[in-house]
Amino acid sequence: MKVAIACAAVLASATGSLVAIPQAVAQQGGANKLPAYRINPGDEIEVYVWGEERLQRGIRVLPDGSFSFPLVGRVEAAGKLPSDIETAITKGLSAQFRDQVPQVTVSVRNPSGFQFSVIGKVRSPGVFTPGKYVNVLEAVGMAGGPGEFADTSNVLILRKQNGSLVTMRVRLNDAIKGNPSSRDLAANGFPELQSGDTVIMP
Repeated sequence: MKVAIACAAVLASATGSLVAIPQAVAQQGGANKLPAYRINPGDEIEVYVWGEERLQRGIRVLPDGSFSFPLVGRVEAAGKLPSDIETAITKGLSAQFRDQVPQVTVSVRNPSGFQFSVIGKVRSPGVFTPGKYVNVLEAVGMAGGPGEFADTSNVLILRKQNGSLVTMRVRLNDAIKGNPSSRDLAANGFPELQSGDTVIMP
């Protein structure tokens, strides 16, 4: 993933001073392709059925990950690609048209459902809606950087996965000090966050 932090971005260190993130860290994994965006509860999407203005509308995905669409009914959206939803709506409309169903286009108007939390010893803990993919280092930066006495060598990511809670531990201390390790600079050095993740700075 191409990291969106510029080389001039800063994080507050545990001592309160500002540490510039080196260019090598800012660009780590830059050759990797970003994953396709999957719909989250709370996202705003737009559905357009060509030639059928009555079926064009903006929709906010419900907390249960679904939405209702005229002549189709309930559509499951959470975790799906926009193209998956296009297919589902096309299939649902097939009984309403004698000939081929007009082209259905689904686009994400506002990825407001993509959220994560940062808590613990950071300067500005909270829930964040970045509007883009971010990794754990960027998330800590968005939360104002590590606070005093923070243990940046033992950052925890909590993730709900298949009904279970998965934990990942990440070392950020070298990168925040401006001396990233070879592991930090590797393609997967800093895990990319998923919607619903919680980052804990001990």
